[in-house]
Amino acid sequence: MSPSDQVFVGAIDQGTSSSRFLIFDVKGQIVASHQVEYQNFYAKAGWVEKDPNEILESVETAVVGACRRFNSLGFEASQIKTVGITNQRETTVAFDVETGEPLTNAIIWNDVRTKELVRKLIDEAGSASRFASINGLPITTYFSAVKM
Repeated sequence: MSPSDQVFVGAIDQGTSSSRFLIFDVKGQIVASHQVEYQNFYAKAGWVEKDPNEILESVETAVVGACRRFNSLGFEASQIKTVGITNQRETTVAFDVETGEPLTNAIIWNDVRTKELVRKLIDEAGSASRFASINGLPITTYFSAVKM
């Protein structure tokens, strides 16, 4: 099989401290990758935020960097047939419906600013596990809903 006939899979790994883009061959071996770190903001004790635009830019930079490396190995981006994404899941940000711009910094999954609200919800529900039969998880500061 010539290099131009090969197919590849891309993966965006957008995490708490960095974004990576990895390109895998059909055997699951990493062919090219690029990682971009970025900073957290700690406005108050227990608060963990990120600039949403910096998150997006870090993903874009990681993709471009990995594709440059991929191209230098003699491959074309068109050979990447699919891209999977793994991300921070419970990190939360709201966007302006008209402009598409973020309204605030993203509140990161491990931020605990809502601990008083969570205590109140647990008291009202009678148990932290009140909704576990529905969503499989206890009421906690981890979830996006209490951050909103």
